[in-house]
Amino acid sequence: MALDKQNEGKILPMDENKENTTEDGIGLEILQIIKDSQQQHGLRHGDYQRYRGYCSRRLRRLRKTLGFKCGNRHKFTGKKVTVEMLSDKRYSDNRYLLLVLMEAERAWSYAMQLKQEANTEPRKRFHLLSRLRKAAKHGERLEKLCESPRVDAKTKLEAQAYTSYLSGMVRFELQEWKAAMEAFNKCKTIYEKLASAFTEELAVLYHQRVEEISPNIRYCAYNIGDQNAMNELMQMRLSAGGGGGMMAEKLEALITQTRAKQAATMSEVEWRGRTVPVKIDKARIFLLGLGDNEAAIAQAANEETKERLYETLLAECRDTIQAVREELKTEAKQRERSDEASGKVSNLQFLHSYLTYIKLWTVVKRNESMAHMLQAKLKEPQTDENKRGPRPQDLIRLYDIILQSLAELSTLQGLEEDHTFQKEVALKMLVYKAYRCFFIAQSYVLVKKWSEALVLYERVLKYAMEVQSKAKSLNNSLKGVGPTRVTTASMRLCMTDSASVWNSGGI
Repeated sequence: MALDKQNEGKILPMDENKENTTEDGIGLEILQIIKDSQQQHGLRHGDYQRYRGYCSRRLRRLRKTLGFKCGNRHKFTGKKVTVEMLSDKRYSDNRYLLLVLMEAERAWSYAMQLKQEANTEPRKRFHLLSRLRKAAKHGERLEKLCESPRVDAKTKLEAQAYTSYLSGMVRFELQEWKAAMEAFNKCKTIYEKLASAFTEELAVLYHQRVEEISPNIRYCAYNIGDQNAMNELMQMRLSAGGGGGMMAEKLEALITQTRAKQAATMSEVEWRGRTVPVKIDKARIFLLGLGDNEAAIAQAANEETKERLYETLLAECRDTIQAVREELKTEAKQRERSDEASGKVSNLQFLHSYLTYIKLWTVVKRNESMAHMLQAKLKEPQTDENKRGPRPQDLIRLYDIILQSLAELSTLQGLEEDHTFQKEVALKMLVYKAYRCFFIAQSYVLVKKWSEALVLYERVLKYAMEVQSKAKSLNNSLKGVGPTRVTTASMRLCMTDSASVWNSGGI
């Protein structure tokens, strides 16, 4: 908090004590001021309480500087900035507008703080709506003040956009989707016009604001009935790239809310020939979004984005598995009371196995993706001798994790008697054992241990032949893709690499 006050002291001479009154009238960089204040005082880390404290202190300083105090410690005397005051040359100071802006920001930040707390304390939602309405009311006051002929045109437009944004937020929380969408669209239109009218530096700020508003507009459109809006939200999440921050969190929250509405219609899932009822809301939401998450990973523009999406999917999967485990504990206690002893795996346990399968298979695919990236880097010539490049040992570690995940897959409850599944897992394990063995051999080649490398290359070829013979007897792999196509292709690549090392005279 002391650091905040030091920072505020540095900003004071530039922001609060500087009159921005020109021949064109009074001007206030509304969006620039709130963005700078938010970034410097807590919102970079989502700390709304810290930002609210900053707004309160800044309001107190402004009132003291302008001699516009609301009474004293003994008696409150309300004072409001009016259009008539701004028309008087004695009050031709943009800080009177800033005063109202800070009041709106204080109420808005308190509402956002309460929104975070309302996740665990639902009663706070009523207080949240009250604060948000208060912020919108201050925004309307600011817009009305800016109607004064002494205020310049740019400030008037920014005030209209700011008021529309706050009004849209109120309607959004009240789930009045049409009214919220209209308000956000008005805000977006004004910022787009401002971006086209001013310098490139200011245009960047306006475009960023438009990007922040767009997910809300898409979500409103979805609730009104536009089925394409969900796909647009997913595309926005992809275009957000590997970074996190408020934008990414906002998109994730909106996508989760959308899935929660869709999940109400989902009642069961089918896997490995067995249909299982899904009664846990968290599991419904996760399974409903699984296809979208996998599609987003496939469409990822770069490895950084792909890795972030894999981590998001795995985190959601772990949370869902934990929710199912809690239900399993309850089910186990009920069975103990009723002395039930059924040999058949329960629906809830089978659902747990399915979710665990998704988690383990996602780990396999993520590490496989990382392995492909490292393999490509291994083939590139090393330009910087001081920089450590990828080594075969890095790949060996990845294949160890893959093999461990596959070993866990084979022990899933309810699949012990599924011989096709067990054969598929065994076949995959042979493929990755071959790859692991191949890169162990490569690491021996680098240290010129020729005899050890030769033995391992022969084992790679043995694994490859074994995979090719076993693949012919299977018609589907773990995810419904023909293993003859996938695993045989992988083995051909592995055999080619082994043969190229062999023929080059390296061993």
